Amino acid sequence: MNPISDDAAPILRPLAPTLEKIACEELNEVPNRVADDVLALRQWIHKQPHLCARTNDQFLVGFLRGSKNSLEKAKQKIDRYYTLKAALPEVFNERRQVDDPLVMEIVRLGIILQIPLPADYHGPCITIIRACWYDTTKYKFADIIRVGSMFGEIMTIEDDNSTVSGYIEIMDMSNVSGQHFLQLKPDLLRKFSTFAEEAMPMRQRGTHFINVPTAFEKGFRTLSTFFPEKMLSRISVNSNPEALFEFVPREHLPQEYGGENGTIADIVERMEAKLLRYRDYFLLESEFGTNEKLREGALYNYENIFGLEGSFRKLEVD
Repeated sequence: MNPISDDAAPILRPLAPTLEKIACEELNEVPNRVADDVLALRQWIHKQPHLCARTNDQFLVGFLRGSKNSLEKAKQKIDRYYTLKAALPEVFNERRQVDDPLVMEIVRLGIILQIPLPADYHGPCITIIRACWYDTTKYKFADIIRVGSMFGEIMTIEDDNSTVSGYIEIMDMSNVSGQHFLQLKPDLLRKFSTFAEEAMPMRQRGTHFINVPTAFEKGFRTLSTFFPEKMLSRISVNSNPEALFEFVPREHLPQEYGGENGTIADIVERMEAKLLRYRDYFLLESEFGTNEKLREGALYNYENIFGLEGSFRKLEVD
């Protein structure tokens, strides 16, 4: 379902001056051309028989910025975004809904913490993932990724910092057990991290594992090799809890992490309210995707997406 007509003039949220400067210098953005490119991308989507994609303006401009404002690469990225979702049924399935009790349970556990930042902050968005703060007999790590993907999608629509300055993830591995470690399936990590790198309209600026017990540190370094090659230089593994302050200024952190930015309970309350506002958005999710039978030209399938070695083909966007 694409309710926005082909020729409707895009209505875009203006960037803050600092972000606009970053977009121009780092993403090749030409402010007076952005609306035309969004319109062209929308028109292109409507002409693709195999692709049914969201076409609201703020959603599309994220893909342009995530492709350094190359219209052709934005087309590839949005096609890949919907195509690769089908290759990750562990994450993108019928349980990716606000009304699913499991989703709200995970939110209330405070496993995923999107850090609130001041209005004049224009750096990368910051998410802390307390990756081992859940009962492995009740939840799977794929469930955690599913909920995280919902907040990531909301972030690309709401937060211009995410599509211009990017985002960083802090993976807090305190409380890790052997059962948690066994749930970190290399294939799932590789597939989802490559989806995030190649198809999501955000720049991944770093993934930092902290509080990694010494006994597990070697294992986590081995796991990190399953991430896409481009991401390896942005990954760090550290047992020292103070390592967090190398990536996130202390004043932005909640009190439980040594900061002054409210509490984890405050963050969870805001995130729950935000997710509830997007209930209808996710209810429409099943209406979007690809129909490979209608694709013109070469078909996508599991083999040619992952290749012989299990890696997605690369979409070169520096």
